[in-house]
Amino acid sequence: MASTPAQAQAAAPAAAAPVADYNLGPGDVVRISVFQNPDLTLETRIPESGVVSYPLLGHVRLGGRSVGAAEQLLAEGLRAGSFVKQPQVTLTVLQVRAHQVNVLGQVNRPGRYPLEQADMRLTDLLALAGGTAPMGAEVAVLSGVREGRPFRLEVDLVALFAAGGRETDPLVRNGDAIWVDRQPLVYIYGEVQRPGQMRLERGMTVMQGLAAGGGLTLRGTDKGLRVHRRAADGRVQVIEPRLDDALQPGDVIFVRESLF
Repeated sequence: MASTPAQAQAAAPAAAAPVADYNLGPGDVVRISVFQNPDLTLETRIPESGVVSYPLLGHVRLGGRSVGAAEQLLAEGLRAGSFVKQPQVTLTVLQVRAHQVNVLGQVNRPGRYPLEQADMRLTDLLALAGGTAPMGAEVAVLSGVREGRPFRLEVDLVALFAAGGRETDPLVRNGDAIWVDRQPLVYIYGEVQRPGQMRLERGMTVMQGLAAGGGLTLRGTDKGLRVHRRAADGRVQVIEPRLDDALQPGDVIFVRESLF
């Protein structure tokens, strides 16, 4: 059963700790420690201003810096002030709250997921969400803001995996949303073994639709097939298809009873 968004969000921080190129932001909970200096250990939440108060150094701006850059900044401050000769500073992100992406629709664990590093891709987020659900479409929609303008990109997942390589896998940014729609359906009724709805696979033909419906009953015939298809104006057209004709989303196949 798919997790609720709240459950997915609660589970997200346990996935993997952000790496050194993760940019800190408001809401992130961090622990700062200095080797062999336990009195310099601090656990704090980064405020909206991005500035935290650190022992000996006072106010230090960590928001907007990567984990590695924040460690370096603190170490340089301790060294410059002659507080610690050779400081070894470690900053650990305990809770990721600043950079998140919504993964919604037909995925196994919809919810909000953290961007744990700077170059996370669409497939990374889909993996965190457990992949697409059985009825998920083969296209994912990535939306957000780029350079102050609304951004929307449809990603063909089949072509993406066929091409391989991260170059074709779009980067995901803070505040983005990934939507996986329901795979289009077709319907079949009449003299077939398993009438009802079925997933419309890519390039699916009428013959393949009959096969997915379990084939004809003893009384069925593939002669005089009818496909009911909704046109652009909303009216339903009745088509006499060939067996190798491609089906379209929402098609309804009717299989007649043989007269002999």
